[in-house]
Amino acid sequence: MVTAIFSGCEKDDICAETTPTTPRLIIDFYDFTNPTLTKNVTNLGVIGEGLDTVILFNGVSKVQIPLDLTKDISNYQFILNYGNSNAAFINTDILQFDYTRNNVFVSRACGYKTLFTLSETSPFTQTDATTPDGLWMKNITVLQSNINNEDETHLSISF
Repeated sequence: MVTAIFSGCEKDDICAETTPTTPRLIIDFYDFTNPTLTKNVTNLGVIGEGLDTVILFNGVSKVQIPLDLTKDISNYQFILNYGNSNAAFINTDILQFDYTRNNVFVSRACGYKTLFTLSETSPFTQTDATTPDGLWMKNITVLQSNINNEDETHLSISF
């Protein structure tokens, strides 16, 4: 009788925590004066267009940014020294990421995940804040245009 109870269950009835889901965009930061050295960001606030929530990174050289699952573009403000009491030290750059989306079936329990491919011709557009304060991101390089996992860096930014 116990066999009959469990025979209706399949191992994909539960989505394991280790199952890869929709990957985020992985960005590594580097020192502009010595591009081989990673550089930690200080109070980097990242805000997606139309969102009020700030993703805050501090003292790290690698960040993960979610891309919009419903559109082929994502706009983010990258605010260096976010929350500093001296406004002169705060600097905002805006990045728009252009990509295509591919929904991939994972399993019955996990559903779908979305994979992204950055545009070959214009993977991103960098602009300054509404009130220009100079671009703090000096060099942006696409290292991997296919965003299929979080095991590799997709973008490098020197500042």
